[in-house]
Formats: sequence, C-alpha cells, structure tokens
Amino acid sequence: MVIKKSEDIRSSQITPKPTYLNRRTFLASGAVAAAAVLAGSRKWLKLPSPEAGVSAASTPPESGNTKLDVVKKTDYAAGEKATPFKDITDYNNFYEFGTDKYSPAAEAQQLRTRPWTVAVEGLVKKPKTYDIDAILKLAPLEERIYRHRCVEGWSMVIPWVGFPLGSFIRQLEPLSNAKYVAFTTLYDPKQMPGQNSSVLDWPYVEGLRLDEAQHPLTLLCLGLYGEVLPKQDGAPLRLVVPWKYGFKGIKSIVKIRFVESQPATTWNKAAPNEYGFYSNVNPHVDHPRWSQAKERRIGEFFKRDTLMFNGYGDQVAGLYAGMDLRKDF
Repeated sequence: MVIKKSEDIRSSQITPKPTYLNRRTFLASGAVAAAAVLAGSRKWLKLPSPEAGVSAASTPPESGNTKLDVVKKTDYAAGEKATPFKDITDYNNFYEFGTDKYSPAAEAQQLRTRPWTVAVEGLVKKPKTYDIDAILKLAPLEERIYRHRCVEGWSMVIPWVGFPLGSFIRQLEPLSNAKYVAFTTLYDPKQMPGQNSSVLDWPYVEGLRLDEAQHPLTLLCLGLYGEVLPKQDGAPLRLVVPWKYGFKGIKSIVKIRFVESQPATTWNKAAPNEYGFYSNVNPHVDHPRWSQAKERRIGEFFKRDTLMFNGYGDQVAGLYAGMDLRKDF
C-alpha cells in the first residue's frame, strides 16, 4: 500500500475543545477565569501552582503493585524529552472531575478502580465482560513514548503503558459488518462529581473507525511511566490515539461496542461545528478563536510548530487517502 506523506494530505477541519465551556465560566466569574489562566501560565513557566502538591505518586492503586511488568520500551517521539510525571498527573482534562485542569488530581482520588469490568458488545463473535485484572494479562505490556496534543493548544510527551488495541480486537473476532468501535466511560455522579453538571451529555462516549482502532499505534492504555495508570489520567483503562487530539482518548472505559454505523461522540454532540468525528491533529485549520498552527509544550515558554497528524503522518496518512479532510474533520 502506498502511504502519502502528511504534506500531501488536505487539511482537516478539526476544531478544538471546550471553549464554549470556558466562555460560560468567564461570564459567570471573571476572577475564576483569570485564575485559570494564571495557573496555566505558572505551569508553562514552571512557577509553583496554588493547586500543586497533589500527585498520583502518593496514591497507590487499590489492588496489585504500582509497578507494571513492562516487556518492551519504544520511543515514538523522536527522542523528545518526556514530560515529568508530576506535570502529567497534575494538569489534566477530565471533565467528570471538573473543568479546571487541576481539579482531576484532587477529585479523582475518590474513584474506585477495583472491582472494575469492561463489557465488550455488539458485532463480535466473542462478546464478553472482562475484569480489569484479566485485561492486564491479555497481552504483553509495552511502554510507548508518544506526543500528546490537546485541542486547546498545549502538548506533552508521555510514556504510556499498554498494548495495541488491535491485538485485543483480533481476539474478539469482529463480524464482517462491524465498521466502527464505540467506547463509553463510567457514569457514576457520586464518584465523578463533574457528572452532576450539565456541561456535557453524560456518560462520555467516543468512537473510532475500525481500521483506526486496529492501527498499530492505537493503544489500550493501563499505565504511564511504568506504573498503574493514575486515576486523574483515566484509570484503570483508557484509549490513546497519538495522531488525534487528546479528547479522543476516552478515559475510565466500561464498555466497548462494535457497530456498523458511525457512533455518536460527546464533543461532536456538544458542538458539531467545532468537533468532528475524526479529530486528527491539523495545524492548517484554525479554531474560530485561536490558531492550531502552534502549540505550547508543558514546561516550555516558547511555542513550537504543530505537526500534521501530530508527527505521525508517515504511519497514518494512508488511513485517510482520498478523503476530503476539510469535510471529514
């Protein structure tokens, strides 16, 4: 198969994330919005944050050891320096625990990740409900250093731990009419206080085309930095798709369903003109309120160029050959 270079691919109209939420927050309280901006600036400039000090490192998992048995480590970030563990675990988008990026580190610690099951349903020969500890043993765990790009313009380099989703899918044996994979996050407002708000339509749902889900870069993630996945980062199981904006990486998964038609996704339902189904990282299509051409790596002051497909164009551009990426954004 001939794979086109990323520069040959037409720009997709991927628009970023929860800004209408930020607008509401600003209108409700200018002081709160200003504090959020200041907190983000402190993080990028490496200044102390008033919310700092909450870290997954001090919160052991509810069962098993913190360390994971990683059999292979691969750098998919071209030697870029990994973002420190503390930054990855203190600065998160996880709206189930609040819209402020420092809230999940504090609020998610009440989440119970054991017992935990994941239901596999739909168009597969082997539907089944899996215990999370059984999923940990389905395939050898790998550490993969990926670039992570948020739709709001910030980025990280993260050593995720997991195994290719495709290896799991092959065990399930999808039927011939299965074209998409739909994912669902836990819905439990008692444990996830953000779900008590109407900021989004809960539970959080996401989806991939089946060939995207089976691509070797797509990771079913159970940890980071060699340890069990922290709760604020999507414990105990999340999706990582490194060429897409971060909101495609659905967290705290409880259901995986194989379907024939394109599934609904949370941000596409909330603002379909801003958040398309594909949501591939694209520096050429601006958000209505900001450019996507640049990004700010957490821990750095100056912005850097955003890469088409987040730098993974040589591997994934062929998935979208012949598509109008401005229409199918």
